[in-house]
Amino acid sequence: MYKLIDGKVMSSTMRWIIAQGVNGYKDKYKRDVGLVVVMVGDNPASAIYVRNKIKACEEVGIKSYSYHLPEETEQAQLENLINDLAVDNNVDGILVQLPLPKHIDAENVLKLIPAKKDVDGFSSENVGKLCLGEEGIVACTPNGIMKMLEHYGIETAGKRAVVVGRSNIVGKPMAMLLLNADATVTVCHSKTKNLKEECLNADILVAAIGKPKYITEDMVKQGAVVIDVGMNRDENGKLCGDVDFEKVKDKCSYITPVPGGVGPMTITMLMYNTLQAAVNGEKF
Repeated sequence: MYKLIDGKVMSSTMRWIIAQGVNGYKDKYKRDVGLVVVMVGDNPASAIYVRNKIKACEEVGIKSYSYHLPEETEQAQLENLINDLAVDNNVDGILVQLPLPKHIDAENVLKLIPAKKDVDGFSSENVGKLCLGEEGIVACTPNGIMKMLEHYGIETAGKRAVVVGRSNIVGKPMAMLLLNADATVTVCHSKTKNLKEECLNADILVAAIGKPKYITEDMVKQGAVVIDVGMNRDENGKLCGDVDFEKVKDKCSYITPVPGGVGPMTITMLMYNTLQAAVNGEKF
């Protein structure tokens, strides 16, 4: 019988702990913890994510600043804003909501965010620290997954982990975190041959490819832990993950649902990273 990894419950508990940390920070340093979210254009999905992030800030006591810029914003205008925020002492974390409009070079914009304020964990410096096993800010979704595995007592050392997807946001940092936790890691992607066989070797299977119900029961080892990062719509418009949950669940020891699994932890880890950035900022 499978056990459900409940991201909602764990997220709620973590947010309470983060709120205590934020209150302690305010008492000690007599200032707010500040997070800036920058959005360009009117992407509906992005607007929902931004609202959720602002709501989470309110819940844990982080002061949020939101910049909603018009679609036609020029590259230089956006870069000037990021440069100003980079030196603003009231700002501990800077998050640029992706995707950006096509005429803006997102890579150049993100490079302007100082590593110490990079609460997404995307900067070269933070990624490098992750690869070296040094302390830094880690991408929210994979870091949240590691917290979930730890919370549920799921052992990683010596286990075979397969990550399906190699994005800079989830796949690559997820693989590195699992490797740092002493798992034997395989990363699969669109060019992988015999994907089914690779997945069947997994004690821990992380699906992060953005294809609805792509992982089926014949790809999952009996007793595996399955982590579904996907957030898609099925043929009926219903939210679903990259894993065919109903058909896969009975082969698993643990599995995350969609919605209510990895998703809630991602925004919670953004709050965690922002508090971490504020605390680290006091060391300099």
